[in-house]
Amino acid sequence: MTTDRRNFLKLIGVGGVGASLAACAAPGTGLDKSAGRRVVVVGGGFGGSVAAKYIRMQDKSIEVVLIEQNRQFIGCPFSNLYIGGLMSDLSTLTIGYDTLAAKHGIKMIYDSVTAIDPAKKTVTVSGGTVIDYDRLVLSPGVDFRAEELEGYDLATTPQIMPHAWKAGPQTLLLRKQLVDMPNGGTVVLTVPLAPFRCPPGPYERTSMIAMYLKQHKPKSKIVVLDANPDIASKAGLFRKGWKKHYEGIIQYRAAQKVTAVNVKNRSVFIEGMEEVKGDVVNVIPPQRAGQIARATGLIGPDKAWCPVNGTTFESTLQKNIHVIGDACIAGAMPKSAYSANSEAKICASNVVALMNGKETMEMSGINVCYSFLSAKEAVSVAGVYTVKGGQIVAQPNSGGVSPDLSETEAIYARSWLQNILTEMST
Repeated sequence: MTTDRRNFLKLIGVGGVGASLAACAAPGTGLDKSAGRRVVVVGGGFGGSVAAKYIRMQDKSIEVVLIEQNRQFIGCPFSNLYIGGLMSDLSTLTIGYDTLAAKHGIKMIYDSVTAIDPAKKTVTVSGGTVIDYDRLVLSPGVDFRAEELEGYDLATTPQIMPHAWKAGPQTLLLRKQLVDMPNGGTVVLTVPLAPFRCPPGPYERTSMIAMYLKQHKPKSKIVVLDANPDIASKAGLFRKGWKKHYEGIIQYRAAQKVTAVNVKNRSVFIEGMEEVKGDVVNVIPPQRAGQIARATGLIGPDKAWCPVNGTTFESTLQKNIHVIGDACIAGAMPKSAYSANSEAKICASNVVALMNGKETMEMSGINVCYSFLSAKEAVSVAGVYTVKGGQIVAQPNSGGVSPDLSETEAIYARSWLQNILTEMST
């Protein structure tokens, strides 16, 4: 399934594109910073947009430039509901940046970053513009470690075996494949070793696909090949929901690490040995921080994620660069949308403090993550986090998981989505 830009906007349920750039410069000329101090934020997702907003809210004398390659953002949370047929399009998950930029005086550059020079403190975008910064907040999200899957090509494999782990055309493709699959077909879903973006995400997706199969293709099944020794999040609740709603539809197999794919056969190989075929194959590859973080020398010894100071989120490898969201190593905080939102606010406050020669604030982070198990039932996990011994740890006796499957939690979940997207875009 290939989609041009105009048709994709129709499919996600969004009409026109927002206004022109809030800030632009001729290629190669850079943006004049002679007037004062500047923070550049790269990435307009759950972390970057909020960091840009809160820096401006706390100190209007600091210029903020937000660089984002897309004029519209589509959130991954709730995209599984579209895949399962509970949403008609992706418009509910889609926001623009025009109101955010105008309301808070954020200068927008819609372009991709090609280089960051920590020594010169500059960011270069593909159009050739070079932007100086005093401090940089990087929220680059994740990329895939495709080299760990034999036969997997980032350019072509996802067109046959969609990952749908970045919301947009991949989400539409996976949904279309499910709709087109014959009754009696098999869906194969592979889960990489943790850590990865949204720990409960694969299991919520399993629930939503199983729900769709039960309603529309009752002779079909879904086989889940999980590289982890057990369900990575809310395990007891997922098992209870699957038993209640999808007995005989879900075949869950733990400690089944997929190491190779065969696109032609629509099959995957477990540890290079057992071959598992499917009519629809949803391969979620192992993950790491976005490419620009790796190119800038922000990756730690694990060769995957960015080590940061747990209080300021400043890189421990490059000065004046702060990394938030999925790309950073945030200790006990999971890689989730709400974690990114919380990290952005802490980072913003401490960036402002550092730029004004003031003491940084203590880290107090929160996370809440909702997962749907059926059309009306959801569960959640929540946590509160602080820094101890230089590491982000969970506060004892805080947070926890839902006591049971709950229709009330589903209502809370929908409110959470509306609130977090509104905060990002206004």
